[in-house]
Amino acid sequence: MKSLYALLKSPTRRKYGNLMRTITGTAMLALSSVVAVPSAAQDASIVVSSTTSTEQSGLFGFILPQFSKASGVAVKVVALGTGQALDVGRRGDADVVFVHDQAAEEKFVAEGAGVERIAVMYNDFVLVGPADDPAKAAGKDIVAGLKAVYAAKAPFVSRGDKSGTHAAELRYWKQASLDPAGEKAAWYRDTGSGMGPALNTAAAMNAYLLADRGTWLSFKNRQNLKIIVEGDSKLFNQYGVILVNPKMHPHVKAAAGQKFIDWLVSAEGQSTIAAYKIGGEQLFFPNAVKK
Repeated sequence: MKSLYALLKSPTRRKYGNLMRTITGTAMLALSSVVAVPSAAQDASIVVSSTTSTEQSGLFGFILPQFSKASGVAVKVVALGTGQALDVGRRGDADVVFVHDQAAEEKFVAEGAGVERIAVMYNDFVLVGPADDPAKAAGKDIVAGLKAVYAAKAPFVSRGDKSGTHAAELRYWKQASLDPAGEKAAWYRDTGSGMGPALNTAAAMNAYLLADRGTWLSFKNRQNLKIIVEGDSKLFNQYGVILVNPKMHPHVKAAAGQKFIDWLVSAEGQSTIAAYKIGGEQLFFPNAVKK
């Protein structure tokens, strides 16, 4: 077999010379592509495990491009109920959790899964239901409203997904000394779904449902539903952010995750959250406490 040198010196050298230049050029291009991506750029993305309300309300679609532009860090959101979102963090499958169930968040930190819980923003829950309000539940008292729904055995849709909204709903039923989920009441529909799908189910059934105001304001398929109960201080809905503990999960991108948290609580992040509106109405109200 002729050596490569001999082939290049032969009459066919032009053919093989062109081939070698092509191979060499391709290899160098591939190598330059690898070298051109510094390790810092490979780490300039994080996974945020969050609630369906922050995603389905459109908040993330509004604030994340602005964060990424300011920081160079890309964010992938995994939107689940708060309980599931925290479980994703416990497994180390997210760098940051951004949820709204303070008791569950504090437990997450206490068990070592998270570094620190930091308040970011709030809105409120509302009880929505049929416009004609067959249960006569309207008012500013969520416990009285749920008692009226229970007495009327009016159709009620529950998230049933261990989300922050579901936890709040169960808390209000407990305050009313009622347990339709435990009783397996026929009029009580446990969907095990996110906020948007649960609202769609309630609209189709003409049923009552507890929703966060942010998702309600962005929800288009309202059909015959309207807000029935609002304005009760019990309906306050606080959101918190937590860095997943890198001591428990060493692969967590702690620096980039902390950069996201720092931006959320900064003047820029807080003003960006406040600027998100639908129909002129603000959906979330920043309340981070500066240290």
